[in-house]
Amino acid sequence: MQSIKEALRYLIGFAGPSGFGSSSTADQVTAQDSSHSIPPNLTAIITGATSGIGAETARVLAKRGLRLIIPARDVKRAAEVRERIRRESPTAEIVVIEMDLSSIASIRRFCARFLALGLPLNILMYNATTAYAQSKLANIMHAKEIARQLKGASTTCYVALSSQVQGISGKYFVDCNESSCSSLADDEIAAQNLWKETHTLVRRLISKP
Repeated sequence: MQSIKEALRYLIGFAGPSGFGSSSTADQVTAQDSSHSIPPNLTAIITGATSGIGAETARVLAKRGLRLIIPARDVKRAAEVRERIRRESPTAEIVVIEMDLSSIASIRRFCARFLALGLPLNILMYNATTAYAQSKLANIMHAKEIARQLKGASTTCYVALSSQVQGISGKYFVDCNESSCSSLADDEIAAQNLWKETHTLVRRLISKP
């Protein structure tokens, strides 16, 4: 019954305690804070910013005055995104740095270049990509997905900028509202073991020449 209620709330676009819901766009959820409560000179690194939710997130954050660092495997494509954003926000400060997440060497080069800029890192947004198993299905889904993408960026922008979530960390948000996640995600012992194993694997990778 609870899952049915949640599905209905999503479809209707019911606003939660934050005042926003699934029908809210990234522009809407950041408009309230843009004029008075967003600190100046914030720097955000946004992966996956060349398309989809990542691109919309980058557009809105730049519109709200944030400095953007865009890591991209396809630098040309990222530069095109930067130019589109600047047409809307001419004063936007956007730096494109080449990075291939499948290459440790490329990640190291990105980190070195970012550190050389001497900028703070206030916000890190990792927009994970998903490989489609069936390309024909992807083509069919594409048209429908475009309509959802502008709203899909609302939660990431809300969590990044809203004064309502200042001081809140380690929480799970859905449609701009705090939500419960799988009980498995609350298993602290499993989380600690995962952290240790990840640390071991990363150290092993970065120790390679």
